Amino acid sequence: MPNQRRELILEQLGLLPRWVPRHRARPATQRVNAAAQLAPQTQARAETGDERVARILRSGWVELKEMVRTCTDCPLHKARRQSVFGVGDESADWLFIGEGPGAEEDARGEPFVGQAGRLLDNMLAAIGLQRGRNVYIANIVKCRPPGNRVPEPLEVARCEPYLLRQIKLIAPKLIVALGKTAASNLLHTDASIGSLRGRLHEFQGTPLLVTYHPAYLLRNLADKAKAWEDLCFGRDAMAKLKAGERLNAGQFAFN
Repeated sequence: MPNQRRELILEQLGLLPRWVPRHRARPATQRVNAAAQLAPQTQARAETGDERVARILRSGWVELKEMVRTCTDCPLHKARRQSVFGVGDESADWLFIGEGPGAEEDARGEPFVGQAGRLLDNMLAAIGLQRGRNVYIANIVKCRPPGNRVPEPLEVARCEPYLLRQIKLIAPKLIVALGKTAASNLLHTDASIGSLRGRLHEFQGTPLLVTYHPAYLLRNLADKAKAWEDLCFGRDAMAKLKAGERLNAGQFAFN
């Protein structure tokens, strides 16, 4: 039946105006505008800083690695090739923490793989350790600072929950802070490496010792002997920890 004739019959029967669903009655442009007005009400609420930290601190390894891989929470992500999560035994007794990735680490996605990394591997071998075997290696920040500069406080703060969760998941017996940036941020002190060496400190209940960063040792060969003392000190501390002794901060030191 032609539409005009059908409408005439409906009018004579008193059946007009005819009900039409709103989504059909309004022009398409009006429907789009209405949807746009409702969109803010239906979109997911943005995550707050506290919620972000809470989510990180309850994550497992798989989720944590993905969060670090896709992280854009500080300016360092803009220039990185990739984030550098960490590497090694995820239930290691030894946890070594450095400053941040360099150019080679940024390219390969693994910490300590350049010249400083080779020196670190030699340092580990000297006390019977090996990368990936009862050893985990991480950094204070997960992305390379431009020009290998020292990470800024905001960058460190945004990365801190990732490192805290790594430490919690690994549950190491001993943490070794490599260099001033690591020591300063883990111990919340501006003291020199020289004044922090030679005794145990504590990070959230875990014994921690301080030594020189391998990159520093490449420029200051005379201090390699001091780093060797620190490693031997760490080896002795680990032996006592494995024997079940409780080592309190400051009470275990070498002469």
